[in-house]
Amino acid sequence: MRVLVRCCCGPLPVGGGAGRRPNSRWRALARLSAAPGWEDGQGARVREKAPWRVLFFGTDHFARETLRALHAARENKEEELIEKLEVVTVPSPSPKGLPVKQYAVQSQLPVYEWPDVGSGEYDVGVVASFGRLLSEALILKFPYGILNVHPSCLPRWRGPAPIIHTILQGDTVAGVTIMQIKPKRFDVGPILKQETVPVPPKSTSKELEAVLSRLGANMLISVLKNLPESLNNGRQQPAEGVTHAPKISAATSCIKWEEQTSEQIFRLYRAVGNIDDWIGVRSVMLKKTLTATDFYNGYLHPWYQKNSHAQPSQCRFQTLRLPPKKKKQKKKIVAMQ
Repeated sequence: MRVLVRCCCGPLPVGGGAGRRPNSRWRALARLSAAPGWEDGQGARVREKAPWRVLFFGTDHFARETLRALHAARENKEEELIEKLEVVTVPSPSPKGLPVKQYAVQSQLPVYEWPDVGSGEYDVGVVASFGRLLSEALILKFPYGILNVHPSCLPRWRGPAPIIHTILQGDTVAGVTIMQIKPKRFDVGPILKQETVPVPPKSTSKELEAVLSRLGANMLISVLKNLPESLNNGRQQPAEGVTHAPKISAATSCIKWEEQTSEQIFRLYRAVGNIDDWIGVRSVMLKKTLTATDFYNGYLHPWYQKNSHAQPSQCRFQTLRLPPKKKKQKKKIVAMQ
């Protein structure tokens, strides 16, 4: 994987779809945010410009690249973009922890394990590949709300696995969206910044993830440099073009030989064939024993050999069905007298 919070500058746009109004608590925050230099409910004065105090939520390699960019910005004393940086991740069965935790420990950043989010004061939250739904109460603790670095061109591929579904469906264009999250639903908040990139031919999900992670990290830093202005210029996601990228499982890697084309199987391999701790792309048994003849017939069957202009998308595995063998008739023995 949320009503929009703009608690520092300008009025809030109406969230949650056309015709719906934010609840009274969100309306109250909107009125407060219109006053310059307003104070939050704890009596702490809200900052109107950088350096920001940031709480980061993330888990995997994609999120680690965003955290690395935030950490580099904090270490850059000349620019003074980030003053404070702390990290929230999720528990992991591995002793080393997830990539975000590993980086946080190596960089000596304070790190908490969900649902512990610390008790410090922050200006803005940042989420990248976290996989947990954040409550409205948590979002309200951040005067500028919580930003999400999402690796897709929202509203396409809302959900936890956008990069894998981009490869699975053969998209030729991918992208990253910086959005502000709303409570109760994933990936529906207003868009603050969005950029697209072509999907490299034959690229795997990990290769595409590396490209998008660097793009997303740079985009986030750009938004933070002009945070109040970026929030004021946010636009609601269009209602058209919504698709979903649900979480995948090992079952996703099973090949359906008689249903998928060779092109679809190749996409499947590129999407999930190199996921850590997975076998890769798994085969499944057909109704009959798969022989070398069957496999040859699947991708080089006679019509494909004769028609060299056929596209891979047209070439589908076809189980070879031989004509039934004729039963040998027993010879009748006629007694001769």
